[in-house]
Amino acid sequence: MRDVDDILFNNTPAIQQLARKCEENNAIDRDLYEKYEVKRGLRDLNGKGVLAGLTNISDVCAKKIVDGEEVPCAGNLYYRGYNIKDLVKGFLDAKHSGFEEIAYLLLFGELPNVTELKDFQQMLAQRRMLPPNFVRDVIMKAPSRDMMNNISRCILQLYSYDVKADDTDIPNVLRQCLNLIAQFPMLMVYGYHAYNYRRGQDLYIYAPDPSLSTAENILMMLRENRQYTALEAEILDMALVLHMDHGGGNNSTFTTHVVTSSGTDTYSTISAAMASLKGPKHGGANIKVTQMFEDMKFCVKDWTDDDEVRGYLEALLNKEVFDRKGLIYGMGHAIYSVSDPRAEIFKKFVKELAIEKGCEKEYALYEKVEKMAPEVIAQKRKMYKGVNANVDFYSGLVYSMLDLPPALYTPIFAAARIVGWSAHRLEELKNVDKIIRPAYKPLAPYRDYIKLDDR
Repeated sequence: MRDVDDILFNNTPAIQQLARKCEENNAIDRDLYEKYEVKRGLRDLNGKGVLAGLTNISDVCAKKIVDGEEVPCAGNLYYRGYNIKDLVKGFLDAKHSGFEEIAYLLLFGELPNVTELKDFQQMLAQRRMLPPNFVRDVIMKAPSRDMMNNISRCILQLYSYDVKADDTDIPNVLRQCLNLIAQFPMLMVYGYHAYNYRRGQDLYIYAPDPSLSTAENILMMLRENRQYTALEAEILDMALVLHMDHGGGNNSTFTTHVVTSSGTDTYSTISAAMASLKGPKHGGANIKVTQMFEDMKFCVKDWTDDDEVRGYLEALLNKEVFDRKGLIYGMGHAIYSVSDPRAEIFKKFVKELAIEKGCEKEYALYEKVEKMAPEVIAQKRKMYKGVNANVDFYSGLVYSMLDLPPALYTPIFAAARIVGWSAHRLEELKNVDKIIRPAYKPLAPYRDYIKLDDR
């Protein structure tokens, strides 16, 4: 009998031959997309999205009307109508964590007062628990090297413990969403420790502290000595707030709407959103940024030499270095063409953290690339809109300075975005009772069946 690994996990010559048939018979002439006015990515050449829904939860603004015409402007992000810059200033001035306050805003549509915020913080703290033996029976069993897959498996397993798992009434879905928001950091950190334990490292599982914020609990549970600085907790909290939502049209949130529209359960919906966020073109982009910079720091001998840095960026676009995809990761956004407000906010705190961590040289290199990359891209490619640093450009640097393992970069994004997914799921259930089903134009000609012996 052939080896199981050989059958299940190797791309044999037979598989490769069949794959060639897949490629040959699935190829579509790119000109046909323009001929039939198909919006690839549901966006036109200028980045304007196809209107697919309505939402009260968040808004991404990158254009303004001047003399009756749309023109690009500095980007703005609004949560329930509040500018993200005002929200950040608000909780920083008040000197408290922002995650819980902004989660309340996104879920319930209004900012909490002091009593409401305290009650909500306690509600989340009480829900930071897992079913009996869940760590032993689920998290410790066959942990995956990919934490996003690992967490998704755990979320789907939680379905089995919920006697009202399929109930899609708003109160029940809200309960499920609050549970998952509270439990997510535990699933993430425990899954990471479990995988390392399987590789021979020490295992330590710390229970969350009800007196700590979400960001503080993540850092405490992750580190063996449970220690973190106030600045570290503040910046991680900031990252969670900035990643919490980004309009209804981002890939994982749109996935949430699509899957919710089918009538399925909360656990399946959030797992589907996780699968979307995992992709390197979405939530996985921050890992690509840090990997790109590691390659850059190896290839570029003098980080202060503009010509040498420019040469590397040109080589990136020419598919000569790094992953040879022709991309400068962290630059450009589907909507923002002048600036990403999340990156602007983040950058102010990144420098402070770089000084605390002794990473000024790395930060200076990031600043140089941020300034230089748009010029290099404009020289090399036809551009339909501006290019600027997006939030992923600096988030990877922040996570590395926080000594967070790269395996958790995207899960931390998900720990924030699960709030947005929950809010959008509740909104979809409240307002729309119709399955989302767009149209695709068939191109294959109709053919007569040929009997097997005649082929």
